[in-house]
Amino acid sequence: MENKPDPRKRPDKGSINFSAAVPAKVEEIIGRTGTRGEAIQVRCKVLQGRDTNKIMRRNVLGPVQIGDVLMLRETEFEAKQLKKAGRGSN
Repeated sequence: MENKPDPRKRPDKGSINFSAAVPAKVEEIIGRTGTRGEAIQVRCKVLQGRDTNKIMRRNVLGPVQIGDVLMLRETEFEAKQLKKAGRGSN
């Protein structure tokens, strides 16, 4: 008699598959974005994967500084460029 896993049981936490993340190094902090300035827009360079050496804009939540490594789930899409805003600008 073989020991087959019961398909009705939940898998162990160690066997859950996660999507591959790609590391990207923060090279420049562009500015704050979001309705309340809660996100920071950065320019980062992809270090591994299909888009190696691609430089892209991303929005990041939480503290970030130049030299940090972000783990990106996808490298297909880029954040929109920040607009110059201030008093009297149209």
